[in-house]
Amino acid sequence: MPSSATIFDQLDWQQIAAQLDQDGYARLPGLLSPEQARIIARETGPSTALRRQSLESAGLGRGELFCFGGMLPEPWANWRTALYRMLSPIADRWNALMDIDYRYPGELSEFLKHNREAAQCQPLSCLNRLRSGDYLALHQRADGEHVFPLQVIALLSEPGVDFQGGEFVMTEQRPRMQSRPAVVPLGIGDMAIISTARRPHHGASGHYRVNLRHAISRVRAGERIGMELSFHDAP
Repeated sequence: MPSSATIFDQLDWQQIAAQLDQDGYARLPGLLSPEQARIIARETGPSTALRRQSLESAGLGRGELFCFGGMLPEPWANWRTALYRMLSPIADRWNALMDIDYRYPGELSEFLKHNREAAQCQPLSCLNRLRSGDYLALHQRADGEHVFPLQVIALLSEPGVDFQGGEFVMTEQRPRMQSRPAVVPLGIGDMAIISTARRPHHGASGHYRVNLRHAISRVRAGERIGMELSFHDAP
């Protein structure tokens, strides 16, 4: 399995930051081969999850979430630590533009310590499994005092082969404007960095905050497996 140095260190982070500023998301296409994605899907499956949650019971749609405890399975634990280091400078810049005083520590372990001190102890990273008729409703993971403004998603099954439908969708709400939808095109092995909830947007009078949510549209056939990697914990 590729190391974090192999798949993340060589990316153009200046371009990624510019994409995030413009759209609230940045695609990272082809980081995993189809074979690697399928292996990770199997190895990150129900046997390694701390608990299974029904999306219907949680009011989040229909399908299954497999939630992990404090110890993420590999390679996700290593990737989460590496990605946090890359993304924390962007998060700091966003906070500055939104007049938020908090600045993120350089290491994920220190940031999670701040989470625990604020009674945020519920890990949010999870594998989602959606079958025919399933969907993930619009939502955001923004509860708690210390919310990291970015998260990472990955698609571990192949559109058009393993499943039909199941597009990843984001909506952005700007003040006094209608919501703006966007479909984030993902193939098997693709990842994307997305805004967790709020991000700065540059308007005619300077920067202001916009609010984002994300969802997965209804799967029409087959089985869609994806991953959501969060950097903060919930209360």
